[in-house]
Amino acid sequence: MIMRNASDKIPLELARELRTLAHDLSNALETVVQATYLISQAGPPENLGRWVEMIDHASQEAVKNNQKLREILRSHSD
Repeated sequence: MIMRNASDKIPLELARELRTLAHDLSNALETVVQATYLISQAGPPENLGRWVEMIDHASQEAVKNNQKLREILRSHSD
């Protein structure tokens, strides 16, 4: 459980830096997700299909983790 009191707040400067990183990570991950989708729609040879699935799964997990990071930042740095 995440505690939400004044002592748990992230310093403003650090929060800004982390938000910027989370935003940049979101942009990069979105590119990976979309590129993976386009590759999968192009019908790559069968042996590449598994790699596309692995990339897609890993990028989706990274997106979820980044969303959690952003939620924590919001709750600790108002």
